[in-house]
Amino acid sequence: MLRRFGQITVLLALLVVEVPAIVLSVVMLILAVAMGMVFLFPPQARMVRRLAELNRRLMRAWTGIPIEAPYLPKPPPPVPQADGLYRSDRTLYKSPRIPAWNDRWKWLISDPATWRDDLWLLLEPLVKGALLPLFALLPQQGLRLYALWSNLMLGATAASRLAGQVTHLRRTRNLATDSQAAEMRRIERDLHDGTQARLVAIGMTLGAVEQLVDDDPAAAKALLSKAREASSETLTELRRVIRGIHPPVLAERGLADAVRALAMDSPMRVTVEVDLPHRPEPPVEAAAYFAVSELLSNAARHGDARSAVVDISSNGPDLRITVTDDGMGGADPSKGSGLAGIERRLAAFDGVLALNSPPGGPTTVTMVLSKALPDHWAGDLTRLPRHKSIIVGLLWATAWCPTFPQGFVPAIFKIFGIDEKTWFLALHLPEVWQWPVIIGMISLGLTMHVMAIRIPATHNRERWMAEATPTKPWCS
Repeated sequence: MLRRFGQITVLLALLVVEVPAIVLSVVMLILAVAMGMVFLFPPQARMVRRLAELNRRLMRAWTGIPIEAPYLPKPPPPVPQADGLYRSDRTLYKSPRIPAWNDRWKWLISDPATWRDDLWLLLEPLVKGALLPLFALLPQQGLRLYALWSNLMLGATAASRLAGQVTHLRRTRNLATDSQAAEMRRIERDLHDGTQARLVAIGMTLGAVEQLVDDDPAAAKALLSKAREASSETLTELRRVIRGIHPPVLAERGLADAVRALAMDSPMRVTVEVDLPHRPEPPVEAAAYFAVSELLSNAARHGDARSAVVDISSNGPDLRITVTDDGMGGADPSKGSGLAGIERRLAAFDGVLALNSPPGGPTTVTMVLSKALPDHWAGDLTRLPRHKSIIVGLLWATAWCPTFPQGFVPAIFKIFGIDEKTWFLALHLPEVWQWPVIIGMISLGLTMHVMAIRIPATHNRERWMAEATPTKPWCS
């Protein structure tokens, strides 16, 4: 209890910093917007973000409620053109300083989280003052309610999460492109050093046969026999290269039979267990197949393993693959064991790799490809129950009434001294109750709007993220 009171005391003491910050922020925003002193906006945004981040950190430590930062990803640094100049809109600069400042300014002012932080800071004294009785009587519940308020104002939004996913996809796309380029170089090297050299040798042998066929038929016949053997070896090597690009068994029979074929060709005793109701998409199958192939090859070549177990299963929409061998262990991705290449291959599908390889073994590698399986059998996205749909409909149908006709409109009448009461409830009450009722009506309407959005979002976040739009922030 004393610890909670101490935390609340610190929370209230922050008002000593927050109130001057509110005044300074308002002044800087007015100067930046009204007076054209735009250079004041970035430091104002950074100041408020530091206070918001302090609040997130305190709430996470005191209440255990994680508040994810909602900010959009930072813009990348300016890249010079071929002539060495930096472009910002239609202007060219010799130095990247001004383009970088412009990008940062646009990033701050276009990020909705910037304005949410300003609104949070502006409302901080009011919220803390309203919660003072609860802080005094029930400190733990009051602190948790304040943390929920902070999460509502300072937590991540769908737009910020989507922007983070786009950044992640851009990074994984670059990794996939690098992996593809490395694979093409490997194929070119195999064709150049193996198949091409054998074909050149066969051509030279046939040229010698052409010269000897009249003078020494026996020698020509012997050379033809060698050419036939070389062509057979070339065909075998070419098939091996083709299997390295995309094995025919993988395309024809799927991941399960392709991995079983790997097990039959492996020098180890490999047990394959597969539990997949349906086949994944071809790119996912290829990534999983080559990952398993690389792991089995590493286990036999570097781990001196004699047996291995491959388990392929599903966890809802996730594809899970576990490869365990009885080798000597000690695998390390930083030592060029091929694990880094597997991670790059899986990253294109939001896949992750977990390694457990103590010295002496055994080695266990678990790969999870998130949402890599078809949705039609991985699990349907549940729809909102009927009673919740009715509640959401009623909220959207009635939330406008306390928000505008009973909230903002009477507030405007009060501010401008318009002597008209009509059907505005607050204006028919005594003077001392009018502003509290107006603020209460606005708060009620905004709460109803928030609940109408949060009910579908909390029921099934994945479906809400996939279907909700700014013009339709609910799911039917």
